[in-house]
Amino acid sequence: MLQKYRAKLIELVSDEILFRVGDPAADYFQVEAGSIKTSVVNPEGHEFILGIYERGESFGEAALIGKYPHHGNACAIEASKVWRMPGNFFFQMLKENFSSHVNIDQVLCQRLKYKSMVLTEVSSHAPEHRIHSLLQYFKAKHGVNQNSQTLTIPYTRQQLADMVGLRVETVIRTVKRMEKEGVLQLQGHKIIF
Repeated sequence: MLQKYRAKLIELVSDEILFRVGDPAADYFQVEAGSIKTSVVNPEGHEFILGIYERGESFGEAALIGKYPHHGNACAIEASKVWRMPGNFFFQMLKENFSSHVNIDQVLCQRLKYKSMVLTEVSSHAPEHRIHSLLQYFKAKHGVNQNSQTLTIPYTRQQLADMVGLRVETVIRTVKRMEKEGVLQLQGHKIIF
């Protein structure tokens, strides 16, 4: 369906920037392969990850719909393929496909829920609680039963730290402590939750 609305598949190499903070929001983006992160960097140079998007997930549409510049940078985490659709065709697609409109609304609502959870965690909870809440969010996002199934977390300790406003050293210590307490398992560098 995306091609019908003039979307073009672009290829990105690892660490390639798709857009930067302040760039005009002119396009809709959807990941076909690989993964993209959006992030901001504070004045001290510390990155805070706003989101990581994988196959089938869109990003950047809030700025497009809201008609404001991008509030974060978008960068390929690995070699990736991304659909890029001009904004005017994105709006045409929404007008002509109510189900697509509802899907985008649901995505934006889920992101608001995630942002609310992260803000609450970062502002008022200890590192173990922050990490535990983030891991629970990943299980819910991937449709994994919270109590009876496990999920291999596809993110590095540094990426987890950047998602919840912690130093990587704190995440490493906290994850090891959570393993000792039986909250999660470690297999090599992977977290099993």
